[in-house]
Order: sequence, then C-alpha cells, then structure tokens
Amino acid sequence: MHRLITALLATSLVSVGMATAVAAEWTLNPERSHLAFVSIKADHIGEVHHFTELSGTIDDQGQVIIDTKLDSVETLIPIRNERMREMLFKTAQYSAARLSAKIDPATINAMQPGEQLDVVAESSLSLHGKTQPLVLKMQAAKLDAGTLMVASTEPVVLDAANFGMGEGVEKLREIAGLDRISNAVPVTFVMTFDTPAAGGSDSTTASTPPSPEMLAKYEAYREIVEAMSDEQKEAVAALFTPAR
Repeated sequence: MHRLITALLATSLVSVGMATAVAAEWTLNPERSHLAFVSIKADHIGEVHHFTELSGTIDDQGQVIIDTKLDSVETLIPIRNERMREMLFKTAQYSAARLSAKIDPATINAMQPGEQLDVVAESSLSLHGKTQPLVLKMQAAKLDAGTLMVASTEPVVLDAANFGMGEGVEKLREIAGLDRISNAVPVTFVMTFDTPAAGGSDSTTASTPPSPEMLAKYEAYREIVEAMSDEQKEAVAALFTPAR
C-alpha cells in the first residue's frame, strides 16, 4: 500500500509539473514564418521583398524578441539584393534588425487549440543603429497545443528616414535611374512559434527543480491521497497500471 501511495503522489507531481510547463518559452519556427516588405518606386509601382533568415522567442514573462538577418534580404534580383545589403542596410556594420515587444503570457497560455484572438502590442524596432516605437496590430491563433501563429492584421508602415536610411534610399534611386523611391515601407508578417512544453522528449522543463508553488500543490495532492480509502486508492492506481 505504501508503494501505491508513492505512485499516486509521483503521478500528481508530474501532473503539476506539466501544468507549470505551459508557461515555457516559445521558439520561432523560421520555416513556417514570413516577413515581407514593399518598396514603392516611380510613385505607383510596388514590389514585394522578404527576408529568409529569422529567429526569435517568447519567454515565460511574455517578452518577445524577433531577429532578422539583413543579409538574407530576397528581392528575386541578385544585383538588387547586393545593392540593398551594401547601400541601404549596410549589413557589414548593421547585421540584424531586432523587434522587441511585450504580450500577456496568461492570455496566450489560456488559449485553446483552434482559438484565435486580436492582439495589440507596443513594441520597438532597432534597425540601422536607430530604435523607434511601433504599435503592432495582430491576430494570434493556437494551431495546436504546441504551435502558436501570430500574423499582422494591418501593415506596419516604416519610414526609412527615421532609421537613418534616407541616404541609402537615395543611392538606390540614383543607381536605378528612377525619379523616386518612397521612404515609406509597408511591412507584413506571419510568425509561427513552437514550444516543447506541450509534451515530448525535447522538453527543457523536465530537469527544472520543482518550484515552491509546485511543492505546495504536491502537498495538497498528498493530503488528498492519504485521506482516500483503500478501495479508492486501488481504483485510482488501476488507472495508471499498464494492462497486461
């Protein structure tokens, strides 16, 4: 009977650990994420470009970090890629852009698979040695227990001049022989995050020492188990005994 109680308590502690793991870190899945921007030339011609190398996380406090490798700009024209890297982004000096934002982790953790909600987040973008505040309007969707997708519902319009990139835009205009290239750049995104907290052998929470809160819940479970009759303990233990 002692081993029976031990098994029940161990199961309870694992359950508490799994519940705590819901707040674990989310990691950006670059293969299921997309960041695009539109350049506008000659007043009315828009061309869509994107970046191929993204990384990021959402930690258990709701702090969001998204890093974009600027060398990975893809315009579908190799010489234009090179010119953007050298003249606009100056990637030898500024290798990446970083978006920082804050969301409510409780809201995300409470979402059920298939559920979606509108999110407005204050953020900041660090690009080309400058940092500017942004307001992001997004929709978040819980695709399953371990997958979260966040997409812009309105384009974020950046002004290249605010990031000290006006001169680079002018150089691109001159070398392309254009009358005008707009400093206004609409940006859209779809970001997909995965977490091991939903289960699986890759979960990083398995080796984390139990917190005081977890231990308190364990004690509560222990008191409940010890108050059970022998018949109740046998019935509950049977649920966790593999069939032979």
